Amino acid sequence: MDVISYKTVSVSHVRTNKKWVLVDAEGQTLGRLASNVAKILRGKHKPSFTPHVDEGDYVVIVNSEKIGLTGNKMNQKYYVRHTGFPGGQRTTKVKDLLKKHPSRVIQFAVKGMLPKTKLGRAIFGNLKVYSGGTHPHEAQQPTSIDITNPATWTVK
Repeated sequence: MDVISYKTVSVSHVRTNKKWVLVDAEGQTLGRLASNVAKILRGKHKPSFTPHVDEGDYVVIVNSEKIGLTGNKMNQKYYVRHTGFPGGQRTTKVKDLLKKHPSRVIQFAVKGMLPKTKLGRAIFGNLKVYSGGTHPHEAQQPTSIDITNPATWTVK
């Protein structure tokens, strides 16, 4: 009698297969883009997803200054930070942050969707965001994907 055994494979960091992915943020909505990028960074699009291992792909985002927000969030959404001194709470509108540092808006959105652990901080290091259409990662030959279509996320 043959014994059929279905074994769950737990991927270690040694056996991960990480690829480079290029995403164009032009005309995309911030939240939808950030949630899809977080899935790719985490590796949830792969059948071998293991929650405690960084097996996601490297993601390069270009044209971060052309990201869109729905509703009146451009004027109403604030980012809050603190200087560390008494009375040092500072707020910045999204509109102002997009003019000054357009890549930070996407970085803040994606970082908020990753785990708040050592693994989450390591995964966040795999995200590269640039304003403009060029990036310095041509040597890695990133594959361009359509972020709105999950069928294109599988990089061969």
